[in-house]
Amino acid sequence: MIMTAPAELRRVVSASVVGTALEWYDFFIYGFAVTLAFNELFFRTADPAMGTIVGFATFGVGFAVRPLGGFLFGHLGDRIGRRSTLVVTTLVMGVSTGLIGLLPTYDSIGIAAPILLTVLRMCQGLGAGAEFGGASTLLAEHAPPRRRGFFTSFAQTGVQIGLLSGTVVFLLVEQLGRETVLAWAWRIPFWFSFVLIGVALYVRLRVAESPVFQELAAKQTTVSLPVFDALRRYPRNFAIGIGAHICDTAVVYIYATYTVTYLTRTLGMERWVGLTGVILFSIAVIALQPVYGALSDRIGRRPLNLFSVVFTAAFAFPFFLLLDTREPMLIWLALILATTLGFAPMIAVQPAFYAELFGARVRYTGFAASREIGAALGGFSPLIAAALVAQAGGKGWLVAVWMIFTALVSFVAFALSKEGREVDIAS
Repeated sequence: MIMTAPAELRRVVSASVVGTALEWYDFFIYGFAVTLAFNELFFRTADPAMGTIVGFATFGVGFAVRPLGGFLFGHLGDRIGRRSTLVVTTLVMGVSTGLIGLLPTYDSIGIAAPILLTVLRMCQGLGAGAEFGGASTLLAEHAPPRRRGFFTSFAQTGVQIGLLSGTVVFLLVEQLGRETVLAWAWRIPFWFSFVLIGVALYVRLRVAESPVFQELAAKQTTVSLPVFDALRRYPRNFAIGIGAHICDTAVVYIYATYTVTYLTRTLGMERWVGLTGVILFSIAVIALQPVYGALSDRIGRRPLNLFSVVFTAAFAFPFFLLLDTREPMLIWLALILATTLGFAPMIAVQPAFYAELFGARVRYTGFAASREIGAALGGFSPLIAAALVAQAGGKGWLVAVWMIFTALVSFVAFALSKEGREVDIAS
């Protein structure tokens, strides 16, 4: 295997962080827009709560098509290269996000408005379905074997920076006033995506292709249909990959998206309380990603994964009890504890964990497709949470039960997995 020079490795890490952050900024801002404006501008109903539920349904549509993006772009990544495919996903995500900011609303074109919005959300899902798997695969195949967990954790750092950036942008936009937001200001975060396309392409075109893929291409050992080879050779790991991603997908969108809705619409609090909480936990999680990644190089991926889902389940009811106090400090404490001890360890080791599940010839496809099927199953969490709270008369205890269930599913997947930190990534 060709070893990556330190200077090139730093460039790959930087490109991964910047590129992933920009793409996931695009994906996350849709969820904030649902709670801030879309329920009134695109999904208007007599019942505001129903408008929010419908909006979160379209939010979930982006997850429903992510497996298709994983299969489609994963195939390209295993056939033509990791870097080239990431350039394509950048364009798909950036253009579809920018176009959302240009859409006319329901008052202008009627039912066509939510239909067009849903189509563009599906395009976002296609791009997101291959983004993380591709960035993580590229990092894993460049990283030194004994520091793979540390270096690949920066892919998740980029995701969290994207979440933080989207939250800050919407918090700033909201300062313009409710009428201005609904009139035009909600479009600003989406328009900004047109600028970000150029930045993401610049950083990604400067990095070298994965040395592992270079060897595969040189030896002409790439496979014609990676998805079938991945399912045939790694059926157990493919199933583990699906289950492993259900919990973190479900809970992060409860923490980052639904909590804002719960605090404002159910508990009657100001929106800044929830958004500030998202900013605080995002900063903490970003700081902890390389720490947990490095720890996984010492003790393994499996122990951290198991601890993460156990804590998530144990803290589900206390989380909502703290939210229900309506005390900002306790709400922020709940979000920080839930994410830094439950969510952060699991996602920090996720890039290395998935890369080690599959062989080099089908890694991109196996990684992206299995993970995104799990995302599709967990991505309707805000919709499920909104429906459960409505069913429970405004109480969050049913959402806590849902969180425990998703943690149990991922616990089984992690318990069945094998430790992978000694895996030869080039094989």
